Amino acid sequence: MRAIDRDFGALARLLADDARARGLRRIGLAGGQGAGKSTLSRLVVEACAQNGLRACVVALDDYYLPRRERLALAGRVHPLFETRGPPGTHDVALCREHLLALGGPGDVEMPVFDKGRDDRVGTRREMGPFDLVLLEGWCVGAKPVGDAALASPCNRLEREEDADGVWRGHANAELARGYADLWRELESLIFLRVPDLDAVRRWRLAQEAERPVDRRLDAAAVARFVAHFERITLDLVADLPGRADWTITLAPDHSIASIQRCAVGGP
Repeated sequence: MRAIDRDFGALARLLADDARARGLRRIGLAGGQGAGKSTLSRLVVEACAQNGLRACVVALDDYYLPRRERLALAGRVHPLFETRGPPGTHDVALCREHLLALGGPGDVEMPVFDKGRDDRVGTRREMGPFDLVLLEGWCVGAKPVGDAALASPCNRLEREEDADGVWRGHANAELARGYADLWRELESLIFLRVPDLDAVRRWRLAQEAERPVDRRLDAAAVARFVAHFERITLDLVADLPGRADWTITLAPDHSIASIQRCAVGGP
């Protein structure tokens, strides 16, 4: 058993107990790349089953736009939208539809995205109703910021490839539209707070080792990829602890440094 599974096991049981006690139906789980969202989600589902609750996970990553649609967006708005991940590259309307549908009876056909192929590769079916639906994604709960906060580039990627701010401005505007509609459906929010961006890069690179060799990103490619998420990741680190019901701060070795409970009632 990996250390992260052991560390997150008791946390998952705590979160499942809280969901049952509060009668929660839809929970959001946010955290930077490699923070352990998928692992924690799986463990929460297992803990819910032990509590007599039927739970399932909706991964925001599966709702990335197909590659052809991102290429069209890149041509229409800004070339950086070819890269999956930033707001504007998800089908949030479909994600919201499925998030709600899973709470009721019936078959829900959900997309599956293969990060190695960088495209959707089919669908999977889930049969509702579920007592609890957990939406996990790196930017879950993110809010738009004012224009002044977008004025200065935050890293080399923005300085050299988004000097006029079109890309980051469009992504920010998307957070005020469909993403905000999706977040409003959540009744509670859990935040895996990363220690810094160096940890994100290390953890994201470690994830690449689990992919087929011909589909892995090297360290330089991972660093460039993570740069697309830097601005909003840092905004979340500063903002979400004051809004999330649970903030789990992670140490550089990926262990849990602290757990903060703040009953604020959702994002």
